[in-house]
Amino acid sequence: MSAVKPLEAVARDRVGKGAARAVRRQGQVPAVIYGGNKPPQAIAIDLIRTRTLIYAGGFLTTVFEISAGGRKVRAIPRDYQLDPVSGVPLHVDFLRVVAGQSVEVQVPVHFTNEDAAPGLKQEGGTLNVVHHTVAVEVAPESIPDAITVDLTGKAIGDTIHVSDLPVPAGATLILDGAEVVATLVPPTVLGAEVEAEEAAVAEAARAESAAEAAAEEGTKED
Repeated sequence: MSAVKPLEAVARDRVGKGAARAVRRQGQVPAVIYGGNKPPQAIAIDLIRTRTLIYAGGFLTTVFEISAGGRKVRAIPRDYQLDPVSGVPLHVDFLRVVAGQSVEVQVPVHFTNEDAAPGLKQEGGTLNVVHHTVAVEVAPESIPDAITVDLTGKAIGDTIHVSDLPVPAGATLILDGAEVVATLVPPTVLGAEVEAEEAAVAEAARAESAAEAAAEEGTKED
């Protein structure tokens, strides 16, 4: 389970696009805390701190204790916006954490012991991951850092379904149990795709060379 992290913030009394731009000019990120049957609270958080937390991973599965306006509130990020060019955080939405409630979060799926999987180690297969994260409904204090899949003994052709995932106590997977998370595919599957792509590139290069040669020949005749 991820530890609750402290997060300093400043309460905002103005909202809207103009106010948000003013906050960003001061090196902060506008944010809002909502839910819990209480009015939304507009806050601003440090830009560098926010960017570090987002790019460190696990941001959307971390519960924060936010200090703002002389009060502390526990909340979990529900969404954030980044500048499409610079990647700088533009806004963050937080959901208040209420005792007894569950939240839906996307938890990363990690795979271990690849060296102990015959399909990968001896047979040269590839792990084809369909879902890098899975939706889990869980109490905020029990959000797992990740769901770990042991690949020991896995052979080519083996499939890992949602129902095979080791779910932490108290957590419920949202996806259907028959949904495929990952498969072990033979090397020829990806190899054939690579060969086809290389052949297409070579053919295009030959066609381009032939066109250039024809153009040069036409120039000489003129």
